[in-house]
This record gives sequence, C-alpha cells and structure tokens, in this order.
Amino acid sequence: MDKNPREVAEMFDGVAKGYDRTNSVMTLGFDRRWREWSRRVLDARPGEKVLDLAAGTAVSTVEYAASGAWCVAADFSVGMLASGAHRRVPKVAADALRLPFKDDSFDAVTVSFGIRNFNDTVLALKEMARVTKPGGRMVICEVSTPVWKPFRFVYMRYLLKLLPFIAKFVSSNPVAYSYLAESMATWPDQRALGELIAKAGWEDVAWFNLTGGMVALHRATKPKPKAEPEEA
Repeated sequence: MDKNPREVAEMFDGVAKGYDRTNSVMTLGFDRRWREWSRRVLDARPGEKVLDLAAGTAVSTVEYAASGAWCVAADFSVGMLASGAHRRVPKVAADALRLPFKDDSFDAVTVSFGIRNFNDTVLALKEMARVTKPGGRMVICEVSTPVWKPFRFVYMRYLLKLLPFIAKFVSSNPVAYSYLAESMATWPDQRALGELIAKAGWEDVAWFNLTGGMVALHRATKPKPKAEPEEA
C-alpha cells in the first residue's frame, strides 16, 4: 500500500464497523489503559483547545473533552468519523499533511496510533506544530519497540504475524490488518521517533514506555519565539 493517502483512508473506511471492539479484543483490553495514560500526559484543561488527530471514531476525543477542554476529532477517514457519530464532539475530515486550521489555533495536539499511517511523518509533525500555539504541547501514543530482547524477538517474529489471523474472527475487513501489522513492524523505535519530532522543530522531547515498550508515549513542546535583544 505504501501509505498512499487515498488507499489508507479507504482501508480505514473498511474497518470502521466494529473498529473499537476489534481494538479491545486484539489488545486484550490494553487500549483502554493506553488511552488513559495519553489523557493523563496530555493534561487537557478547562478552556483549552485540543486537536485529536487521526481520531478515528473519536473515542479518545471524548475522554479528553471530559476535562472541560474544547476538543475536535480530525481524521481523513470519513467512515471512521461516521462510526463515531454518536459521540458528541466536533468532527472534521482532515488530511494531516494539510490541516484545515489556522496557525497557532490549539493549546495541545495529540495523535494515538495514527501517525505511523501518515505518508510523511516529519511533514505531519511540522503541520501539527504549525497549528499549535507557541508553548503548546504535543502527545503521541504509538506502537513501538519492546525493550526486553526475548520479548522483542517473540513480538516481531510471531505476535505481529498473528494479527491478520486473529482479525479474521473479529474485524469487518481482516485483510487490512496485514498492512497494519507490517506498519507496526517497520515503525521507528522510541529514540528514532524522538529524533524525528525534534527534526520537525519541537523541543523538550521526551518519551516513556508502556507495556514493556510495545507502546510508547512521546511528548514535546512548541518553542516560544525568542525575545529580541534590547538596543543599548
């Protein structure tokens, strides 16, 4: 598929039906814990504006909005957004590489299990920075590389290959999970993603592992403009 935007969008349209249930089954319920950690690290506050990018059915957006922040779900799969129509948060069909928002629009931006599907990771990170206010924050929750070598071997060699097989029983489009498994296997590890985030212009980049490194949370801050030196 080579992350062709149109094909990826169509793929997610195809898995939209029952997507949340499939995620819970295939992650043994850990998806809820990962969302909870993302919510804590994002720390959305009343009155803030938050962009939840690659939000899918907006299940994460609703959790962020519970803090009192104004949160919008953005995704390029109309089918995914439609599947979350019952969730009462604003929704926008949007391309991560050309976001339909003005500069400095949001106090925070977040993406969970979606950035690896973007056609150009660094460009997407720059675009996320563009729409974030100076001093604003970004949180990324994404699959990563297990830190314990024996488990990493089993994860890469066997567990990822099981995903398409399991999907046959729980997904509305099991073929799509072959792509998802491949994207997980080839995704950069924790440090490599951190370097991409810094390359895109974010600062104070940090990360920590969840579930032994199967998933990692990255956070960063958009730099504030440097004060011009006063004239003598």
